[in-house]
Formats: sequence, C-alpha cells, structure tokens
Amino acid sequence: MKQKITAEKALPEIGAYSNAIRCGNQIFVSGQLPVNPETGEMPRTLQEQTKQVIENVRNILADAGATLDNVVKTTVLLQEMCLFSEMNAVYAQEFSQPYPARTSFAAKELPRGALVSLDVEAVLD
Repeated sequence: MKQKITAEKALPEIGAYSNAIRCGNQIFVSGQLPVNPETGEMPRTLQEQTKQVIENVRNILADAGATLDNVVKTTVLLQEMCLFSEMNAVYAQEFSQPYPARTSFAAKELPRGALVSLDVEAVLD
C-alpha cells in the first residue's frame, strides 16, 4: 500500500507528484532541487547545490524513518556532464560505502536553472 511521506523540511510539491512515497519497506524520493526550503533560495555553486540537494533528500528520508545509509539507488541529473567530477566529490563525502548504485546524466534544462537534481530509492531494514 502506498503512503505519502510529508516532510516538514522539504519544498512543497508544485505538480501532480509526491516528494516521497513509502511502499512496504521501500521509499521512493522524487527528484529534488537544491533549494533551501526555509528561504526558497538556491545556492550558486555546484558544490553548494550538491550539498543542499542531498540535505533536502536527507530531510525527506528522516520523515520516513530512514537515513542516507538506507539509500540503495540514486539518479543524478546534471546541467552538463562536465560538472560530474565536482558533484561526485561532494557526493562521496555525504554518502558512505558501500555507495548506492547510481545513474548520472545531463539534462538539457533543470527546473529553476539548477545545476543538479537528485532522486533516490531507499530500503528500510
């Protein structure tokens, strides 16, 4: 049975989707933007945006009773693939080994001009 995860520290949904859905012991977090949910501001640099988008995912997972350690799969969208190394350096600091499976690719355009977006799948023990 699907259960919507309502995260207090998450951006409100702006379309026909949920920020996250829990189904049994699985949690599916929709693509998140690097916008600070308290201020509505988006950092300028890729490093700051990567930290913010991971923090946004972390907050949603917390409301579902999970942490980044529960993440088994991520999808990273970048404005350009030349940003991969810089994003990966921050990503490697935030996630621990064994790292989740990951797919990364460039998108022609991300909402609000973001440089990075992130969605995750997590499994509760």
